[in-house]
Amino acid sequence: LALRAAMPGTPCGPLLDYKTAKFSLTRNRRVGLLHRLLQLSALGYLLGWVLLLRKGYQERDAAPLVAVVTKVKGAAPAGAADRRLWDAADLTWPPQGENVLFLATNFIATAQQAQGTCPESPSVLDAMCTEDADCPVGNPVLRGNGIKTGKCVMFNATHSTCEIYGWCPVENIHWWLFSRKPLLAEAENFTLFIKNTVHFTKFNFSKCNTLQTSDPSYFKGCTYDPVFNPSCPVFRVRNMVEAAGENFGDLALLGGSIGVLIKWDCDLDHPAAQCQPRYFFSLQDTRYNFRTASYYWDSQRQLYRNLLKLYGLRFDISVHGQAGKFSIIPTAVSFGTSIAFFGAATVVCDLVLLYLDAKADLYWKEKFEE
Repeated sequence: LALRAAMPGTPCGPLLDYKTAKFSLTRNRRVGLLHRLLQLSALGYLLGWVLLLRKGYQERDAAPLVAVVTKVKGAAPAGAADRRLWDAADLTWPPQGENVLFLATNFIATAQQAQGTCPESPSVLDAMCTEDADCPVGNPVLRGNGIKTGKCVMFNATHSTCEIYGWCPVENIHWWLFSRKPLLAEAENFTLFIKNTVHFTKFNFSKCNTLQTSDPSYFKGCTYDPVFNPSCPVFRVRNMVEAAGENFGDLALLGGSIGVLIKWDCDLDHPAAQCQPRYFFSLQDTRYNFRTASYYWDSQRQLYRNLLKLYGLRFDISVHGQAGKFSIIPTAVSFGTSIAFFGAATVVCDLVLLYLDAKADLYWKEKFEE
């Protein structure tokens, strides 16, 4: 019902009109059903999505401070290529890692290299030659190991290559190309200890993924199990590779990169003991290697080095986390949003009645009177 608030003839009369709502009972079952469905949808949104799934009654902290410490344990013989026994100190870079850790599983060793002249490796295409003219003096060997001296010399009975000045003898990978088993295959039985601490500053709450125990031997005898040992983050390397969807023997030959995701999702309305991380493993790359060398002098003060080309597994550890706790402000916002949806249901039904229904003209006249 609209009440005229200004006298007829007043120039600004329409501006001073006052309108009040009029409620009409409409026996239109289709619109009534639509209204109830929209209300039920709003209620389902509030209870199912906002409160149960999204926990809209909680304040969230999705940017925790994190710290990661890793440690590798184990030993592996090098097989026929080397009678040396390799342990965690030999195979792991850095020895006490943080977010990134490398574990060697295969290698090419070139011992007692000294700077001098020698034939370049036939595996380098730019070093292949048939005469001295193919080896211009002073030119570096593309993707090779030194500088050409101008001579074409015999590398072996079947290949001639350019002579170079560099670290000699050059790395020889021919024997290794025929090997289909990593030299450090026992590295699959190594264990990786991952200690992770998160701190949610908004709630002043800290949690570590390890069991708080006074027994120093506990972590020496346990391995991770999501049900029976969730607080023992000691993982067997082979299990980590298989969890990433790969075979250890295949990946260890040429190396690869494994992503380790530690995911925290803590509901601080429950006891702190229920705040436990979950671990996810994924394959990031199928090849990974680098070279490292150790240098020494002999009794004649001649400089030598032992060169290692290492293939292995690179573990990239990342931590994602969030925590939630009841707070009145997000609760009020969530309920206010849901109430607005209830009001929107009425608006939608009004629009259907006034513009889309076959009796729209009748409903319009009933709803608006002057």
